[in-house]
Amino acid sequence: MGLFSRKKKSNSEEPKKQESSQLDEFTQQMSDTAEQCVARFKDRHNLDFSVKSLELIDELLEEASDFYPEMPDGQKKGMIQSFGSYIFEVARRNYGGKYFWYDQGNQPIFVTGQPKFEISLIAFDKVKGRLENGKEDNIPFFFAGYTERVESAKEGDRATIV
Repeated sequence: MGLFSRKKKSNSEEPKKQESSQLDEFTQQMSDTAEQCVARFKDRHNLDFSVKSLELIDELLEEASDFYPEMPDGQKKGMIQSFGSYIFEVARRNYGGKYFWYDQGNQPIFVTGQPKFEISLIAFDKVKGRLENGKEDNIPFFFAGYTERVESAKEGDRATIV
């Protein structure tokens, strides 16, 4: 068993294109938070949940890193949740999968491929790292690692991208 609960198994053969009325509560919360991120930057960027849009997210995080250290903790947490949810939703909308709560990391984790394989993505820590460490925690590079593992996964493979 992986690091998380297996409440529901998802068919990973094709990405999920679900209507919001069909989403479980956790997925709906993540989707709503990601949509709020899109709305916040709609005048500056076309955040369309494509893998390419993660380049724009990385640019926004680069800009935010200049003032991130002075932000109140609540604002930091909100920024991490907003951008992290967007990254998760790019994964869900392009590759399918399911959200779980990762107790050990006290944050969501997104898992693609169940039941055949489990490629997991932890985005909140990566967003925090990008804000604190700069370009060494590049978001497109991080997501490319996830994409590569999902696209090349074989039955029984397990990996966590952090």
